[in-house]
Amino acid sequence: MPSKAATVLRNLGQQDYLGVWQAMQQFTAERDNDTADQIWIIEHPPVYTLGLNGKREHLLKTNAIEIVESDRGGQVTYHGPGQLVIYLLADLRRLNKGPRQMVTILENAVINTLRQYGIAAQAQPKAPGVYVNERKIASLGLRIKHGCCYHGLSINNDMDLSPFADINPCGYAGLQVTQLADLGVKISTQELAVPVVHQLLQAIEI
Repeated sequence: MPSKAATVLRNLGQQDYLGVWQAMQQFTAERDNDTADQIWIIEHPPVYTLGLNGKREHLLKTNAIEIVESDRGGQVTYHGPGQLVIYLLADLRRLNKGPRQMVTILENAVINTLRQYGIAAQAQPKAPGVYVNERKIASLGLRIKHGCCYHGLSINNDMDLSPFADINPCGYAGLQVTQLADLGVKISTQELAVPVVHQLLQAIEI
């Protein structure tokens, strides 16, 4: 087996969801056994995304925000400015990890990062994501193709949370959301990305 190349980090700034999703699909389709894994750091303009099993009944109200039917796991969520989005494009066969292990890696990266800022957070096995006092602060979803994953996680940092009120976040009626800014942590989204990426690299570059 060829030696694993160092993970490539790409800081892409604010990008439309659809174009980035298509780029992830293309990267995954074209990669081979020697292709280095990548981590993409992004923010998206306002958009609702539905996962593969997403039900439109969880879109409670019609508003002006674009809706994209994605191929990730999970139900419906919202992305917008002030939310950190990190996509992990990794060869699971080379990492010798399964889908559930990758979900746990993503959850732990968020939990360990929030701990550094004095925030106690937890995962919930029946509802993937990360929660603070029963309020969701991070969502995640992956797609596995040909033994490789793409998509990843989003963390609410300092954003307008009101669009979440027009959906059942991740398909759960009445689920409340929160963000770092409301928990007394005021940092830039780029600053927040640093410890999250560090946690991911520690987990996959072993």
